[in-house]
Amino acid sequence: MTDTLRLLIPKGRIFESISRLLTEAGFPVALSDRTYRPHLGVDWLDAKIMKPQNVGELLELGSHDAGFTGIDWILESGAEVEEILDLGFDKVKIVAAVPQAFDETALRSKKLVVATEYVNLAEQWLKNAGYRYRILRTYGATEVFPPDDADMIIDNTSSGQTLRDNGLRIIGTILESSTRFFASRPALADPEKRNRVEELAMLFHAVLDGRERVMLEMNIPKDRFDAVVNGLPAMRSPTVAPLFGDTGYAVKIAVKRQEVPDIIPRLKKLGALDIVEYDLRKVVP
Repeated sequence: MTDTLRLLIPKGRIFESISRLLTEAGFPVALSDRTYRPHLGVDWLDAKIMKPQNVGELLELGSHDAGFTGIDWILESGAEVEEILDLGFDKVKIVAAVPQAFDETALRSKKLVVATEYVNLAEQWLKNAGYRYRILRTYGATEVFPPDDADMIIDNTSSGQTLRDNGLRIIGTILESSTRFFASRPALADPEKRNRVEELAMLFHAVLDGRERVMLEMNIPKDRFDAVVNGLPAMRSPTVAPLFGDTGYAVKIAVKRQEVPDIIPRLKKLGALDIVEYDLRKVVP
């Protein structure tokens, strides 16, 4: 089989985070107006932009080799694909929500009209919850249906603010979702394509690790070296080089970004000098 990897990129709100990830991994996304086939700068990647709802089934069919979508759409479609890496982007909850005035007695007293894009997930949850219901499939803007056209919605939310703005309250969480990197089983059965998928996953992981860390460089006088180095966090061991004139050492460490406000003042008190912080592009263990 050809070693060209056919990649699906989701359109909509997920596109920006995936486009940035690909670019930082070394595959800048060049997309002309009114086209769904971006160029990623290498001959072995053939990309296409599709709705995230369709990604799982297209991968299962084998018409594409790998792609990005939320785990919610994989579970909704029931697509048999392999999850390669949870990217942690676009975290949402799939929830059931009803108008503020509806209590549990009101919900149990009638056959509910439930508006949702997640027909299969809704079916499972409503059945397990013991409600009587009829599902109304929606195509976006599900929160506008109650109270006139639906008694309940099952939809995704990140903060819940849109639901509150529309007079709705959450009564149940069905699942938590994030954007993930998936591969088709036929692609993974091909050694060349599996290798390409694994290479991409390694680069994506390196980018994500790089975003979480920064590099700190500093000079340490000889008489303060042990105290400073023993107080350093590091991925493994710090990089140490002697300074010109044998007056001390230049030290580099990669640390988690959120630790920096605590680490820099501590290093200064221990005797580190000329501390410089800069971003990392990728971190490959």
